[in-house]
Amino acid sequence: MAEQNLLLLIFQTIVGYLGILGNGLVCVVILKVHFTHTITNAFIFNQALIDFLGSLVLLLSSVIPIPDPLPRGAGGELLCRLWVSDFFLWSLFCASTFNLVTLTLERYLAIVFPFKYQRFATRRNVILTIACVWILAFLFSSRQLVLNYNANGVCTKTNFANSEIFGIAIAILTYFLPFTVMLVVYIHIALVLKKGAARLGPTLVVQPSGSGGGAINDQRESLMRARRNTFKTLLIVFIVFTVCWTPNTVMFFLFNLGVNIPLKTPFHLITVAMVAANGCLNPFIYAIKYKQFRKALKTLFGRQNQIPEHSLATLTTNHG
Repeated sequence: MAEQNLLLLIFQTIVGYLGILGNGLVCVVILKVHFTHTITNAFIFNQALIDFLGSLVLLLSSVIPIPDPLPRGAGGELLCRLWVSDFFLWSLFCASTFNLVTLTLERYLAIVFPFKYQRFATRRNVILTIACVWILAFLFSSRQLVLNYNANGVCTKTNFANSEIFGIAIAILTYFLPFTVMLVVYIHIALVLKKGAARLGPTLVVQPSGSGGGAINDQRESLMRARRNTFKTLLIVFIVFTVCWTPNTVMFFLFNLGVNIPLKTPFHLITVAMVAANGCLNPFIYAIKYKQFRKALKTLFGRQNQIPEHSLATLTTNHG
């Protein structure tokens, strides 16, 4: 068991470093490159910031030893409730899930209901939505502050009546409900795009040759390509999230239902490692699949100084 825990510790340390570097780079690129300043990329920036902080907390929790026994008094109590309980780590994991749902719904409105999206996509609404993601995530994780306490130097979890029902509710609200919403939304977006995305932009009037109609058609086609690329990128992010989170959440859910699920086994530790790995994978997905991010990288490092062709799809009026 000690060897398995050591392997998990090493894995989490590596994942922490990769997550810090990768998500830090995403944040820098979006901040520095002007044509990435769009509504969609604001949520991608928030996703990268959350995963950056999550990777940092994961790394610190892996390399900083915890006093044994915990000190007495307020210091030991705070250490137990805030740090040993993984309050910050699970708050950030929860924020990552909620932000991914928000990012998915933003794309859904932009592609399926573009005219309603124009009214929604304001700076004020984006800031309020991102703030709600953070607030809700920390509220959902606040149970860690209540359930854990310092008992004679040992961080102990409170047992209370119907705790299993509470655990089931948490699993539903923080994983199964977000997963279901995102799955339904991505299926609907895929169907809309497959039908030709007639509602992706304003209705085009056919123009005679030489009157500028060709340029308008090229503009619309560029917009559609960019939206398809963003959709495919975020779909991969969703699939990776599902693969990384499902095994551990299902085990937790069944455990609370009363199923005899052995914990601390090699398989359980693998599911924990998969959850930890999710935070460092998104930057690799952006670098491989997200065309605008790749071009922004080239721009940032001086290999490309012009705005890419589809940047006009980064939201004409910054909505994209």
